[in-house]
Amino acid sequence: MTVCELCGEETADRYLCQRHTVQLAKRLDELPTLYAEVSECLVPRAHGWGEIVATRGAAGPRSPLNEDVLDTVNTARAAEVLQLWRVDVQRERWPQHTPPPPASLNANCRWLAMELEWIVDHYPAAGDMAREVGELEAQARTIVGDPVPRPQRLGTCVAQGEDGVICGALVSRLPGQTRATCRWCGYRYESEQDWLLLLHFQPREVA
Repeated sequence: MTVCELCGEETADRYLCQRHTVQLAKRLDELPTLYAEVSECLVPRAHGWGEIVATRGAAGPRSPLNEDVLDTVNTARAAEVLQLWRVDVQRERWPQHTPPPPASLNANCRWLAMELEWIVDHYPAAGDMAREVGELEAQARTIVGDPVPRPQRLGTCVAQGEDGVICGALVSRLPGQTRATCRWCGYRYESEQDWLLLLHFQPREVA
């Protein structure tokens, strides 16, 4: 008999029950948006999108940012944690493959979500992964609060690839953000010209 590693419920030979499988899928879907909002919260709005310069050990006033939070709750760390899980899942499922190269939080969450059915059915550490993903969510929520911010849909990406094909993926941003990055092709919409092109080339039903 197999039981859920999180709640002990019988699961018919799966490592997570249906409730916790759905919860993990939801968290993997929301983590990129949640950590994008974390970045918004940690960057002082008055200073725009400049780099955060740590002042630890430097003379002068203390930084208004909690540098311990910067060290532990940020997109780079979340991406690293998910990358480690991705490497281990791939090692278990395809031991003949070389480890995947470092990837973004978006890419790692998407990859794990696509493999979730296999993970729940065959990966003994599924419970540990679910707990750690839950911890990443909880840490982010201590900064951004509840509920998870909902992205604003801006339209479809108009960036042109090297093959001449228009990307066409959905472009969105969080409330208050002044830029957006296509999660599919990585094109960044920042300048006034970017926004005008995005608006101009939208299909009639989207604009």
